[in-house]
Amino acid sequence: MDARLNYYADPTVGRTLTYVRTVGKALKESSLPAATQELVALRVSQINGCAVCVDIHTKEATAAGEEALRLNLVAAWREATVFTEAERAALRLAEEATRIADAAGGVSDEAWVLAVEHYDEAQLSALVILVSLMNMVNRLNVITRQPAGGYQPGQFD
Repeated sequence: MDARLNYYADPTVGRTLTYVRTVGKALKESSLPAATQELVALRVSQINGCAVCVDIHTKEATAAGEEALRLNLVAAWREATVFTEAERAALRLAEEATRIADAAGGVSDEAWVLAVEHYDEAQLSALVILVSLMNMVNRLNVITRQPAGGYQPGQFD
């Protein structure tokens, strides 16, 4: 499959994506645990059907030492026993935020309260920005049919 657009062929798009990568770097430097960031990025990408981001975040998490079992169970996190309560709260918030159109109420108060129990304000802010960023990037990739499979860990560092 060929991509519909080459993001790097247009200087405006290239500059814009540089800013997007800068946001991603700032999130990596935040106090939100790295494992949580990769699990959330993976789950949002699964929901949105973004093969490129599933490829990226699976490989980045693996390179960082994440267990294959946990990565394989992200899609079924509710029934899996391998996630901490904090990770479960982050995954729930991420799912509800990603599925805003499916749920008239948006993110439920219950999901927010659970997240507040496990994350401080700086971490919650990073989590909200991460979910928003992943939804944007997923849409860019799905709309333009960016092919997946060739990502190498650290490629965008």
